[in-house]
Amino acid sequence: MKNINKDMPSFNRLLEIMNRLRNECPWDKEQTMESLRHLTIEETYELSEAILSNEIDEIKNELGDLLLHIVFYSKIASEKKYFNINDVINGICDKLIHRHPHIYKDIKIDSIKEVKENWEIIKKNEHNKGALSGVPKSLPSLIKAMRIQEKASGMGFKWDNNADILDKVIEEISEFKLELSKSNLDLMEEEFGDILFSLINYASYNKINPAKALEKTNSKFINRFNYLEKIADKLEKPISEMTSSELKKHWNDAKVF
Repeated sequence: MKNINKDMPSFNRLLEIMNRLRNECPWDKEQTMESLRHLTIEETYELSEAILSNEIDEIKNELGDLLLHIVFYSKIASEKKYFNINDVINGICDKLIHRHPHIYKDIKIDSIKEVKENWEIIKKNEHNKGALSGVPKSLPSLIKAMRIQEKASGMGFKWDNNADILDKVIEEISEFKLELSKSNLDLMEEEFGDILFSLINYASYNKINPAKALEKTNSKFINRFNYLEKIADKLEKPISEMTSSELKKHWNDAKVF
């Protein structure tokens, strides 16, 4: 049985392993792009979690898993004579060169803001579609809102100052309150969405990543609730039987841990 030479270049070694798995492993042989899709999403979230936890070894491992998926998709495509891994790599190289004319051509750009704006203009011209057409429909709603606003801003559609955005947030909250008083669930939902969208805009304007901010709050809540559960076990008293004042006291205690 042929072994893979560990001394060969690492990327070539991965390609050789992928070739062998597609030929010899029953599971790998039957995979398709569609069957891998949900696994790729899972691996991406695992990388995201490792980054948020600042676990360097796990970041390295999860990057390897994602690299495997890129090679896997490319192998499947090459078998159908669609494209191969070299086409994928050359495609991204060509794209980066084309979208960085300030590096590879005689175009002067002085700021990150100009780089982003120029990137969106070039991308729009490449596809001859609307600027927002490149936002994947399947993105999580919070991430999608961020990308929509980033792209719109890159095309010059943006607020002039912080105060105006905050006024918009307050305006949306007022509109939500109005629909709340009418108990109109559909319009309440619509206005609540407007609040979230404007808050995401406000966060982004102030260089806050709303997804990261929310994840920090999720983690904080989990840690505090775990503390509350431990207190409940210690007191042999279920959380559901605690009074509001007891819950408030224990929750405040959890904040110092």
